[in-house]
Amino acid sequence: MRKQRTISEIVKVSGIGVHTGKKVDVVIEPAPEDAGIVFYRTDKNVYIQANAGNVVDTTLSTTLGINGIYVKTVEHLLSSLYALNIDNCIIKIDNEEVPILDGSSAPWVYLLKSASYVEQKHYKKILIVTKPVKIKDSGKFVALLPCRKFKISYSISFDGTFINKQKYELEINEHNFIKEISKARTFCFLRDIEYMQQNNLALGGSLDNAVVVDDYGIVNEDPLRYENEFVRHKILDAIGDLSILNYDLKAHYIAYKSGHNLNYRLVSSLLKDKKSYVIIGSPKQETQVLESLGYLSPVVG
Repeated sequence: MRKQRTISEIVKVSGIGVHTGKKVDVVIEPAPEDAGIVFYRTDKNVYIQANAGNVVDTTLSTTLGINGIYVKTVEHLLSSLYALNIDNCIIKIDNEEVPILDGSSAPWVYLLKSASYVEQKHYKKILIVTKPVKIKDSGKFVALLPCRKFKISYSISFDGTFINKQKYELEINEHNFIKEISKARTFCFLRDIEYMQQNNLALGGSLDNAVVVDDYGIVNEDPLRYENEFVRHKILDAIGDLSILNYDLKAHYIAYKSGHNLNYRLVSSLLKDKKSYVIIGSPKQETQVLESLGYLSPVVG
């Protein structure tokens, strides 16, 4: 097990929300151990804990809310915090949507690493998946399988488009996230933009914060950051969506054409089935549980 961490310095950033188009200022401050990740709507004087119980919408992004007060598009920031093992902080935000920045997690990673980390006294609890949890819906599939590390295998399919089929698999840790995932940008199809804007979505979207795809390729002048940037961004989103469990996750997450809604349903299904996981709160308990699961054996993958 590892000790919990928070940041050592305040982080400040301004930008616009990709869906609302509204300007927003964010200040991320250190928080004590066991505080978790907490959003504070300074304009409404409302605190919103980043947990599964506060997910109120999953349309094109993940929205947290309480008593009718929301924070939208939290997944890129939450993904960065999880991957960097930053467990406790207060995110002060003066509007309803986290700024999109460049559409990836790279700016958040830069800002958070610049602030550096502080190790705290308490251990970070671990959630180990002990039996498969699966959801199938309309040709889509998502699952959490037992595994002694956190691994993601993701496949997407946009037949007849430039994206086509892509898949990627990797173990999730700080190094891999920064190198292989953090720079992957959100994306959309040119044909969908008008529909989204008519429904008050993507009002702040632009070629500066998203990869836009038409029938022939990408519209952006800048090239793709990874050959398979699209599936890597879906992994980035999934990490953020799974982070609302508020544990270090030990599981193999497998997805085919998943999205925010299916990810949330998977988290909810996992938490409802208490026989599908075990929570570890101390190093002694960790050793006992890992031995009972056979995870200390070198033959277990």
